[in-house]
Amino acid sequence: MKGKMGSTMYEHYLEIAFEAELNTREDPELLEMAPEICNEHLDTRDAAITELRRMIFDRGECEPLRTDDEYLLRFLRARDFIIPRAHKLLVRYSAFREQCSHLYQDVDLWGLIKAGEAYEGCMYDRPDVGRLSIMRFGKWDPSEYPVEDLVRLGVVMFEIGIRQPKLQVFGGTVVVDLEGLSLRQVSALTPTIAYQIVNIMGVSTPSKLNACHIINYNWLLNTFFYVFKKFIPQRAWDKIHFHGNDLKSLHKHLDPACLPPRYGGTCRSHVSARKWLQKIKKYRDENFDKEMKQLGFVIKE
Repeated sequence: MKGKMGSTMYEHYLEIAFEAELNTREDPELLEMAPEICNEHLDTRDAAITELRRMIFDRGECEPLRTDDEYLLRFLRARDFIIPRAHKLLVRYSAFREQCSHLYQDVDLWGLIKAGEAYEGCMYDRPDVGRLSIMRFGKWDPSEYPVEDLVRLGVVMFEIGIRQPKLQVFGGTVVVDLEGLSLRQVSALTPTIAYQIVNIMGVSTPSKLNACHIINYNWLLNTFFYVFKKFIPQRAWDKIHFHGNDLKSLHKHLDPACLPPRYGGTCRSHVSARKWLQKIKKYRDENFDKEMKQLGFVIKE
């Protein structure tokens, strides 16, 4: 795309995409797809939200951050409008935020831009893939910032992304690229950190993980994955795919149109989390700041 349209037009295209990134309005076309994707029907949606809210107060198993319709809708969409499952997810999410409050409370949101090269995102969202996120742990230099900041940025990416109705419905797909991973980096991935990462990827957050693809690994994979696997629910294993260095294997699961050229794809709307967060800072509004502060983040100009 970039080669055909030129760098100036390409940057303009990205600017439009970033402006849309903070759009929390519901798209009529999205609502037409929602019944098939997440069992959401407009004629029963309000009743489902009301029932979920009633269940929260009747059972008293958690004290959610919010109970407004827009907020509860995230949990219903993440669990295909099965109300008991949505409630269970809300309880887990509330518990996770309490247990791991250091990932939110008094964290300088824009200060996490420094960790932005370890994540990428392809802003080409579609129903079968959702938002494609790429984790590149081999890009992380432990001497520059602690592993906790790496996790905090993952939390921020989730909390900002899940504000979009489109991503609530479509969910997301993750590519874990282990190229360049060293023993030094693996040693920092303690069971506690692994627990936090697995929970952020959908176990305890109102999001749908469509698939996780692990690529470009070496002998360290066994050590890396040993730390993580005990926290991965049994039901999630059929969503995890190992491809080694075989891009053809990856393409059997992911359309190259969704992948950046590095992985044999044609998607040019991929950006580092560093650039993504810088653009979020540029285009945010008062409502965005209010929601992020409510989560515990510090918003500095």
